[in-house]
Amino acid sequence: MRHRILLHVVWTTQLRARFIDVEGARFLCTNLRAMAREHRAVVLEIGMVATHVHLLLRVEPLNDLTKMIGRMKGASSRIAKRDEICPISWADGYNVESVSPADEAKLRHYLRAQPYRHPTEAIEGWEGDTFALDETV
Repeated sequence: MRHRILLHVVWTTQLRARFIDVEGARFLCTNLRAMAREHRAVVLEIGMVATHVHLLLRVEPLNDLTKMIGRMKGASSRIAKRDEICPISWADGYNVESVSPADEAKLRHYLRAQPYRHPTEAIEGWEGDTFALDETV
């Protein structure tokens, strides 16, 4: 079955605190991708600043979004704290919007530009999600 379901998902840290540092950003890029794969989804792009995360996801038609996003938030917070990577606590809820395939490139640019859109929340020393630049994804 052919499908191309794209979603833009955003969530913030608790009280929009600056919990995400460079080590936390690297951890989130790796772990959010792994968790998405377990739920038959692919993270195509990650945009991040110290207070929030944006994901561009490609999902299967029967993907349980609430379960997947709940696990991404809950497990990433628990593991980051347990392994003393960074003290991430997420705010309740998230925002999810469908994305037209025609708008994919525009959204990728928007996600990559997060440090410029929120310069006071940029993660010092983090150059962004280089995995997303691999066109074989």
